[in-house]
Amino acid sequence: MTIERMPALYIGHGSPMLFEDPVWHGELQAWARDLPRPKAILIVSAHWEKAPLSLTANQAPLVYDFGGFAQKYYEMTYATPDSSWLAQRITSAMPDGMEVHQHRTRGLDHGAWVPLKIMYPEADIPVLQMSMPTRDPFQLLGLGQRLRELRDEGVLVIGSGFMTHGLPFLRDWSIEAKAPGWSSDFDLWAKEALERGDLDELAAYQSKAPGMPYAHPTVEHFTPLFLALGAATDPTAAPDQRIDGFHVGLSKRSFQVA
Repeated sequence: MTIERMPALYIGHGSPMLFEDPVWHGELQAWARDLPRPKAILIVSAHWEKAPLSLTANQAPLVYDFGGFAQKYYEMTYATPDSSWLAQRITSAMPDGMEVHQHRTRGLDHGAWVPLKIMYPEADIPVLQMSMPTRDPFQLLGLGQRLRELRDEGVLVIGSGFMTHGLPFLRDWSIEAKAPGWSSDFDLWAKEALERGDLDELAAYQSKAPGMPYAHPTVEHFTPLFLALGAATDPTAAPDQRIDGFHVGLSKRSFQVA
């Protein structure tokens, strides 16, 4: 069987409310259909920041790291095939002497399983989640570069966050809510910086991006973007921005890199 080279993605993952948004739900499904079929998926979520670099346990139960949602979301499952071989492969891609911790019980958190359950609902592709061991943009670019070779082996590398994530400043929680100025301003800045391939501008988002710090009062939903860019063949090439628009006023801008 010929293995196709996979792109790398940065996706907005939303909350369980993503299942109730027919537009975004459909966009993610259509995107997955356009991609080559992955041999496996490696995903880094905003919701697992841990050093040393850590990997989820193979086929462990999901993490329901959210509160206040309908009971049906706490009963969802996503049982994927064995991914232990991928853990070994990731470990081998890291620098000599770099510690990689294998968790015994931690499964996928909602930043991983919510979008993947929509994109690959059959759960028939091995999935592994990796922790984000730093918030430093250039270290994450370097980590993404380490993962670049996995794409030639059919592994879909995904950074999962949210292009804006100012939850404390939202007043309208309806799916169709108008984007606050800080959200739309940051989104436009990110769109244009990505089109220019301006890594230095993106890395300086805390001081240069309009809408800060409201767009990201904490930064973990933006930083997975750098891992995806690092996994690109050319991190300075303009990515294919596949999804735009807003969900509860937050930017769902997502892209893929070649």
